[in-house]
Amino acid sequence: MAVYNKTTSSYWDYLFVDLADPRTNDWFLIRSPLPGLAIIASYIYFVVSLGPRFMKDRKPFKITKILIVYNFLQVVVSIYLFCEGLDGAWLTKYNWKCEPVDFSTSPEAIRVAQGVYVYFIAKLTELLDTVFFVLRKKDSQITFLHMYHHTVMPLISWGATKYYPGGHGTFIGVINSFVHIIMYFYYLMAAMGPQYHKYLWWKKYITTLQMTQFCIAFLHSSQLVLYDCGFPRWSVFFTLPNAIFFYYLFSDFYCREYEKPRTKKDIALSRRSS
Repeated sequence: MAVYNKTTSSYWDYLFVDLADPRTNDWFLIRSPLPGLAIIASYIYFVVSLGPRFMKDRKPFKITKILIVYNFLQVVVSIYLFCEGLDGAWLTKYNWKCEPVDFSTSPEAIRVAQGVYVYFIAKLTELLDTVFFVLRKKDSQITFLHMYHHTVMPLISWGATKYYPGGHGTFIGVINSFVHIIMYFYYLMAAMGPQYHKYLWWKKYITTLQMTQFCIAFLHSSQLVLYDCGFPRWSVFFTLPNAIFFYYLFSDFYCREYEKPRTKKDIALSRRSS
């Protein structure tokens, strides 16, 4: 048993200490995967089981002010991440074809690593999207696409922060932050009241923008197949299939939501979910 425990401890240290970036490994929620996994597990349990049971005999919560503040802050964070990604990397020194991770302690490298970390924290706060759906009894919006997206993104961004906080992979986060500026601004206007809903005719274009980002991400990540700059090429075996899967899910949602003939019942449901 002692030998087994020693071997297990050695593997654990190798995976989560030796391979990790020492600059970020001691940051909050990064050193061990267990706290993050506990958050994800609690999120899934609440959305799938605890939340619906809690709301079963209750009326939907009216949390308009909370939604306004929440969506406003998400817009601010997304603007920050987008501007940081451009000014600290992609418009100043990064190579668009292939960019390695700068593991140094220079101010520029630490700035990028901090941006990746803030992106990870933002993915955790976005779990509140689904929590608010449950509390407002918007069950129709809790789809497989929604749950998959909100579960996978914190895991990906945690791994990026712990092992590769910078370089080629940050481009996906930059364009995703731009999309989230638009998306959360839409949610902000929707939360501000019915008087603003007449200005929200552009909802379907957000889905188009989301599909576009996955196409861009696919093309950008694909360059690692052709160019070798030190950024791990094996990452394409994860990023490319994931981009394709996300594109499929969003395109399927677009077709079901916007291209099929809509009945009066569909229109009524759509208005209630806004």
